[in-house]
Amino acid sequence: MTIALNVDSVSRSFDARQVLKGVSFTVTGGRMTGFVGANGAGKTTTMRIILGVLAADEGELTWNGAPLTREARQRFGYLPEERGLYPKMTVTDQVVYFAQLHGLDRAAAVRRTAQLLDRLGVGERAGDKLEKLSLGNQQRAQIAAALVHEPDLLVLDEPFSGLDPLAVDVVVQVLRERAAAGVPVLFSSHQLDVVERLCDDLVIIADGTIRAAGPRERLRSDHTLPRYRLLVDGDTGWLRDVPGVTLLDLDGARAVFELAPGTDDQEILRAALAKGPVRSFGPVVPTLSEIFREVIR
Repeated sequence: MTIALNVDSVSRSFDARQVLKGVSFTVTGGRMTGFVGANGAGKTTTMRIILGVLAADEGELTWNGAPLTREARQRFGYLPEERGLYPKMTVTDQVVYFAQLHGLDRAAAVRRTAQLLDRLGVGERAGDKLEKLSLGNQQRAQIAAALVHEPDLLVLDEPFSGLDPLAVDVVVQVLRERAAAGVPVLFSSHQLDVVERLCDDLVIIADGTIRAAGPRERLRSDHTLPRYRLLVDGDTGWLRDVPGVTLLDLDGARAVFELAPGTDDQEILRAALAKGPVRSFGPVVPTLSEIFREVIR
């Protein structure tokens, strides 16, 4: 049976302000779930409820079909948005400490800490105090603290914050390895290009409500019309007069357009060929940024 965390109709208010309104989605084992939304949309509140830091006013959370318990949460890994390491402790001591909090004996904690710090590219700084590290290396240490006990579920709030592109690649690979081992991974990020590259499933939240959730490729097809790019030797302005075509970008010989349902893309290609040489013609895959704007507007 595939393990899964299910968030079902969760609501939460602070004083008179409702920040979550019937939030529902599933995080499935072996898959990376990207959780995206603008600042204040409800991502961090949702994650804190999953971890038990906050309580839901309404709704239910289940883990493998049973109510989510404190014991189950002890086996989760959490990277909070506000970092929580101790600046005067060495990197190794901090990660070992967090491993022991999750029940590892010291020998296992030391062994796993060394392996993970090396894997994340910060092993050579393991004996340094956190305050001596760059912000990017501090972030790697925080990620190690979330991963060191080999959690059953990972919940990561902005894991790529402060990381340079090479460090992002390292962290992405480590997270993919955890997912490949069957671990459900839920992560939020404002870096939509990284989310697009990494996620299998996507949850989009706005104003405390889930606007879209499901496999990334299904959301691509559900929330955008068929989109194409045409490049010819001449001019593409004639597309303005073609029924079923909505021009999105027109620049002389190049055009990007959407087709209304029932419009045959091959008819557009034949019309273009009738006017002269066609250098390229094909579908355009919408980016996550485009899907995000389409869903929340």
